Amino acid sequence: MTHNRKISVVGLGYVGLPVAVEFGKTEQAIGFDIDSKRIQELKDGWDRTNEVEDEDLKNTDVLYTADPEDLKKADFHIVAVPTPIDDAKQPDLSPVLGASRTVAGILKKGDIVVYESTVYPGATEEDCVPVLEKISGLKCGEDFFVGYSPERINPGDKEHTFKTITKVVAGQNAEILDIVATVYESVVTAGVHRAATIKVAEAAKVIENTQRDLNISLMNELALIFERMGIDTRDVLAAAGSKWNFLAFDPGLVGGHCIGVDPYYLTYKAAVLGYTPQVILSGRRINDGMGAHVAQQVVKQMIKDGVTVKGSTVTVLGLTFKEDVPDLRNTRVTDILKELEDYGINVQVTDPEADPEEAVEEYGIHLIKEGDLKPAQAVICAVPHRSYLKSGWKFVSGLLEDGKGTVYDVKAKLPRENVPAGVSLIRL
Repeated sequence: MTHNRKISVVGLGYVGLPVAVEFGKTEQAIGFDIDSKRIQELKDGWDRTNEVEDEDLKNTDVLYTADPEDLKKADFHIVAVPTPIDDAKQPDLSPVLGASRTVAGILKKGDIVVYESTVYPGATEEDCVPVLEKISGLKCGEDFFVGYSPERINPGDKEHTFKTITKVVAGQNAEILDIVATVYESVVTAGVHRAATIKVAEAAKVIENTQRDLNISLMNELALIFERMGIDTRDVLAAAGSKWNFLAFDPGLVGGHCIGVDPYYLTYKAAVLGYTPQVILSGRRINDGMGAHVAQQVVKQMIKDGVTVKGSTVTVLGLTFKEDVPDLRNTRVTDILKELEDYGINVQVTDPEADPEEAVEEYGIHLIKEGDLKPAQAVICAVPHRSYLKSGWKFVSGLLEDGKGTVYDVKAKLPRENVPAGVSLIRL
């Protein structure tokens, strides 16, 4: 498929950068971000998110810029900025509305603005369009047009990428839908799915992660039940998984900028419309409580082993929201840390993937280099980075004082068959 549109991408994070790079492989694309440091890194050929290889950055034609004026060169603007939640778990649209203001400032007749940011159904047309119209002085549907194509990037996944994941596309009318579909078909080898409306596409995105969140919450609740029964949850799942139609999900911490966030966008909109969701919020409560549960189980085991909890040391391996990525957004490892500290425990955290400066800035957490860790009475393998698994039990037990103590393996990645003597293993 070919098109005659000039592409800009606003927001060059996990989502936006791969999009800009793919379009930049065939013709120049404009890559805009308000973070001038990020722009300089990309100009220097380095992606701090590790989503795009250095070679791809080098061999694509993308004008990386923090100057909104450069966006005037494009007529097809893709907005790919974060849509987080605030401390009250309410949607925070400030990044997407800020991006809308930026685009509105350079908007001209005939332009198309496509949002990839995850939002609740209606946000594109009810929240973003008024901003575009007010600042640009143009009329949506007459002078400029909008579309929606939800991102489906899975950080750290090199198999399912922007190109290989079917792209849902939507436009405010049939003509714009055709244009949006053609533009994305030019780079997405997996093809596109044309949604009936923009609201349908918005809803499809938000329920994808809501469904996953609920499935994981069921596994977490089962883990809470089986723990009381003295049954290993992973053994149960392995047995149940032998049936052809059993869905494979694992218990664990649910963080990040998608699964742990998107359900709140849907529940917020539902509440605005007068409906209070029951199942979705119940699942959220379970998942949000798993960090505290992990910490409590560690404390219980330490007491059983005769360890004085107050003043003891616990080492936590991993701070990022998932393995082998540097992303710290909405990591639920912080829930473990807070609960442990409430018991008067000295907590030391290490993570080879995380940016130490970002950890301090976002959470006030000072990461410790592995070589500087003090002997601990317990170790929590919170994030199973490849480097940890490669080093295995020798590394983990070596962090314990005299090689003895409690080890909590959150994702059950350490082999049970060769647990070192003197180690009390707990698995979620």
